[in-house]
Amino acid sequence: MKRLVIFISTLTILAACREEPEPISEPIRPVRVILAQSDAGGETVTLTGDIRAQDTVTLGFRTSGRVVNRFVDVGDSVEPAQLLARLEDTTQRNAIAAAQAEVQAAEGDADRAETDYERNAQLLERGFNTQQRYDVALQTLRQARARADAARANLANAQEALAFTALYADASGVVTATGAEPGEVVAAGAMVVRMARDNGRDAVFDVPERLIQSADPTASVQVALVSDNSAVANGLVREVAPQADAVTRTFLVRVGLSDVPDSFRLGSAVTGSLELAGLAATPLPATALTTMEGDPAVFIVDPGTGIVELRKVEIGRFDIAEVWVTQGIADGETVVTAGVQTLRPGQEVRVGEGR
Repeated sequence: MKRLVIFISTLTILAACREEPEPISEPIRPVRVILAQSDAGGETVTLTGDIRAQDTVTLGFRTSGRVVNRFVDVGDSVEPAQLLARLEDTTQRNAIAAAQAEVQAAEGDADRAETDYERNAQLLERGFNTQQRYDVALQTLRQARARADAARANLANAQEALAFTALYADASGVVTATGAEPGEVVAAGAMVVRMARDNGRDAVFDVPERLIQSADPTASVQVALVSDNSAVANGLVREVAPQADAVTRTFLVRVGLSDVPDSFRLGSAVTGSLELAGLAATPLPATALTTMEGDPAVFIVDPGTGIVELRKVEIGRFDIAEVWVTQGIADGETVVTAGVQTLRPGQEVRVGEGR
């Protein structure tokens, strides 16, 4: 009997050892959330540029020579046909005097040849001259007239060369640079004065390729002075460079301005703002983003049970602080924005304050 009691006691101990331990409950993770709300508005882009003239012209002499006068300096306003600079013109004036002398001599020869021709023609008509003499007189007249024409052409060339020693403005504008001082010898075509014409102002920006592809070229651009935000003008894109800059890989864009304030001086720093059209997207803090099988994903909280679901999403655009989700989230859903690193699908969470 004693042995039976010992055996039963042993079985009881062994049965107790085989009982399963109670599972340890997983702690409820505290998280921060936000209610998803899509936004159909596009992105507002602001770039920095400067004010330039719509047309800038470089003026130079059409002949080489020594500059004797320059009548304008940087910043001077000029009017059409205003004299800007002058070259030494002694050689050109001497050439005109020589050409005038040649014209006088050639015209005198032509007059004598014409008188001789008329006399020979009359004698031939009356029978007192030979055909040979008449032909010689006619040929001499033609040669004299040709020499007179050549002399007059040389005179015109000499007068034009003299005109090339004076440089005039072709339109009204402002002098932005000078390239020669009095006393310097300049070559034909070398820059003497650079002028910004008074036919409009452009705001010029270096624009990234992404904006070139997504921006509406017909959209209005609001331009404001960096030093005074109250000075504003609106404009339209007038010109886009066909090739990107080799260093910055940006495109030069000119925005033609209308109703330009007087404070928009050449070279002034300005900002240009443009609203980009975009698809409906849901903005979320960048901290809400995680991955699922290598793709972007977020955790969605079931408001009834507090259980999270990991869901793949598509990102339209992003920056350091914010992402814009275009697919995968519906308006009103609760998205985890903080604590995603410690979560797993199906886990229960405790919702804290947003963001």
